[in-house]
Order: sequence, then structure tokens, then C-alpha cells
Amino acid sequence: MFDKQLDAARAYRSAAQSALAARLDGQRIDAHQRAAHGFAWVATSVAALEALAQWQARSVRTIDADVAQLAFAETLAQLVGGLPMGQNEVFRPADLGLMAEARVLERSCADLLEADHAATRAALADALAAGQWPSDGLDDADLDTIRDQFRRFTDAEILPHAHKWHLANDLIPDATVQALAALGTFGVCIPEEFGGLGLGKLVMCVVTEELSRGWIGAGSLGTRSEIAGELIVLGGTQAQKTHWLPRIASGEVLPTAVFTEPDTGSDLGALQTRARRVRDESGEGWVIDGAKTWITHAARSDMMTLLARTLPAEKGYAGLSMLLVPKPRGSDADPFPAEGMSGSEIAVLGYRGMREYALQFDGLRAPADALLGGAEGQGFKQLMRTFEGARIQTAARAVGVARRALELGLDYALGRKQFGQAIAGFPRVADKLAMSVADMVLSRELTYAAARAKDLGKRCDIEAGMAKLLAARCAWANADAALQIHGGNGYALEYEISRVLCDARILNIFEGAAEIQAQVIARGLLEGRR
Repeated sequence: MFDKQLDAARAYRSAAQSALAARLDGQRIDAHQRAAHGFAWVATSVAALEALAQWQARSVRTIDADVAQLAFAETLAQLVGGLPMGQNEVFRPADLGLMAEARVLERSCADLLEADHAATRAALADALAAGQWPSDGLDDADLDTIRDQFRRFTDAEILPHAHKWHLANDLIPDATVQALAALGTFGVCIPEEFGGLGLGKLVMCVVTEELSRGWIGAGSLGTRSEIAGELIVLGGTQAQKTHWLPRIASGEVLPTAVFTEPDTGSDLGALQTRARRVRDESGEGWVIDGAKTWITHAARSDMMTLLARTLPAEKGYAGLSMLLVPKPRGSDADPFPAEGMSGSEIAVLGYRGMREYALQFDGLRAPADALLGGAEGQGFKQLMRTFEGARIQTAARAVGVARRALELGLDYALGRKQFGQAIAGFPRVADKLAMSVADMVLSRELTYAAARAKDLGKRCDIEAGMAKLLAARCAWANADAALQIHGGNGYALEYEISRVLCDARILNIFEGAAEIQAQVIARGLLEGRR
């Protein structure tokens, strides 16, 4: 249905890539960040349209056709007129000398760009008001059953309680954690031989999306298990796999990822936390000294995947190693009972339920077999192999948050009466609902495309970065639109949308900020990794 528009968009993407390559001409990409990141957004937008076209081609439903039409029209208009990279950063064709190419794209897609889509937006909003939603089936009965199972669990066990937990800054209750474990949440991608479900990243996306629709904290609870599991599956010794993986899959062990340091952010090569081998009266093992920050679920966790410098003579990434460090689970009264470890909670706007901490290590002991894979200097490489899965999962979290924001905006618009009618009937409100659902489906299908590529064993750092980049923008836009629909009530803490807005904001930052994703995408495409 959109073959002509896709061909034109692909040609524009190719022209943008050629223009960026010519502009760099041997210079570092950082010297032209705006142009490079703008190209990344162009490439991401075109990839999203490709994924959306495949989704729409499988459907004969009117609502799906309306979603696809609006998503194509808006995305093509952004390519021609300006792509929002941030609230006050718009990439325009002139930024890469692409005005002539943009005019060609505009002429090629004139049928969509010059049409009045008001009736389509209104029809889509009416369909939502009538209880219709765009297709989310995956042409796989097992996957659809999994989605239904987790959607019902979320409706029954997460949504009724999430806002109360958020306002009280409570940890997700142990009973809920145990129920999630019983559903297999923590072992989705862990091989069956080690007690997991042995399923792929597409299933992980569905599970994460549905739980995050209830609360980002619930959807994120399995992220640390996913990261730890993948680290051990890909890089662990047989003994480490046998010891840790069944415990992670069952939920007996809740891991936490301990990577970031106060002064390093995304520059992991500058990490300073040290781990050194010792043999003393306490036995053989490792001693860890240093500081980490933004560590999620640190107190209640049972094991840390900890990135530390074990080879101080080696500069940058070469000196880093990954350690699997067991720790006693903390309590509210004593959050960090391990000798040589202390921490303080970081108060945050949203993304609650597990809590964030700054950690200090002063002689923390780890066993002799804590070194992942038994090899020093491999920590950064081992971590890099998990980035794709983690970013795909973060994109799925964003899709779930975007869906919940839309649900809340829709419910409020149907129930709120002004000037004698529900505000859902006003065009500016209906437009917000229609474009929110179009953006959500666009992001969802790009996320699924990245997951499918990962499941095929392909390198997909670019695809994962694209999915995370677009879905995070969608989550924030949908949350902002839904809060606007609520008006002043949306600013009140008692309304759930206030939480969803705070939760949505973090998605553009963690697991690689939007700027990092754009850098990865641009560099990768220029180096021919697509």
C-alpha cells in the first residue's frame, strides 16, 4: 500500500547518508554531531515506516489502515519539514544540504502530504472511544497467549496498586515479585537446561510491554535478571551457569547491575572502581573499593553484576572485568548488611518500586570464582554483548508506558464533560488521541523488528538503538499529551497520569541516552553495518 512512499523515503535516507559522509570527509563524527544525529533520526524514521508497512500489510481492519495512514503522513512530513530530536532541537533538511532531495520526497509523497487527514484522525479517535484498538497479534498463537496472560496479570495485580506504591515510594511487594517469578518473568530468555523458558527477545518484548503498561517498575523488574542472565549465558563458565542461572530464572536470586559511576556516565572506559585479588586469613578472593551510582534495586538484590578495574596498568576498557558478586538481601531497617558496602537512596521523580542508590565499596569481599568467565580484561566486551537486548527491552518498556498514557488520556477524555459534551469530541483532544496511538504502533513495530533481528542471531546494535530512540520519544510525547487532556487535574499527584509522565521521562536517559543512541546509529550506518 505504501510502496511508492517507502521507495522515496529510502532514497532520501540514502541521500542523507551520502551527504553526511561527504561532510565528515575523515573528520570525527563529534565535530558534526547535529548533522550526524539528524541522519540517525532520518534512518530511524524510515526503518519505522518499513516495520509499520509490514504490520499493516497483514491486516484488513479499518483502524489499522487509519493508523498506518496517519503514521506515514506525519513521519514523511517530518522528514520533509523537520524531525524533532528533542523539545527544542529540530533537524531540518538544510542541516545536511538536503533541500533539493526533500523537495523530491515531497513531490513523490504529495498524495499523503497534501491530503487533509482530519477525518482520519476523527475516525481513529471514535474507534478508540468505541473500545477498538489496533491489532497487536503476532501471527503466533503461543505469543498471543503469553500476551493475554501477562495483560490479565497486569490488569489484576499491577494496575490497581501501582499508583499507591509509587506515591508511597514502596518497593514492589515480595508477593508480587513471587507471582512474577511463577509466570516465568525472570527466565524468559534463559535456556531451558538452566531452568528458564528458553524463549527469544520478541517474547521478552511482549512480557515487558504488558507489565510496563501497568507500571514501569513492574516491567523493569526483570531487566536486571535479563542483563545478568545474558552476561552469564554468553560469558560465564559452566560452573557459573549451573550455579546462577536456575536461581535467577526462578526469582530466588534478584540481580542488580552495578556499572555507572558518579563522574563517568556513559564513558565506561573511565571507570575507577577497583577489584584486586587477595589471599589472606579470610581465604582467596577479591576485594572491591570504589563508588557506583544510579544502581537500581541495590538493597533488595542478592547478586551484583559489577564492572570494575582489575588491571590498573591497562588504560580504558582493557582494564575492566565483570564480577558476579553475591550479597545479602537488605531490609528497610538495614538496607546494606554486607561488610564493606554501604549506600544511600537517591530520591527520584518516577521509576520507583525498586529504588535507586549510590553505593560505596570499602573492602567488600567477593569469592575467588566471581570473575565472569574466569578471564580478566573482558568486562566491557561482555557488557557490550548485552546492550542490544537491554535496549530492545527498554524500547518495549517505553511502548508499554506509551500505551498506558494513551489509555489514561482516552478514559479521561470520555468521562470529562465540558460545554455539554465529553471532551473526546473536541478535535484538538481527538487529534491527540489519534496521533498518540499512531506513534505507539509505529514504535512498537520498530521494537518488534529489532527483537526479531536479534532472535535470528543478527548483530542489531543499530536496530536496538533505533527502537529505543523512537519508543522513548513516543512515551514522553504520549504522556505529555495525556496530561494535557487531563488539564489541571493531570498536575495533581492523585491522578495516575502524573506518575506516568515522570516514568516516561527516564526512558530517554537510561540504557544509553537519546544522544548516545543517535551516535551509535549514525556511526554504525556510516561504517556499513546495515
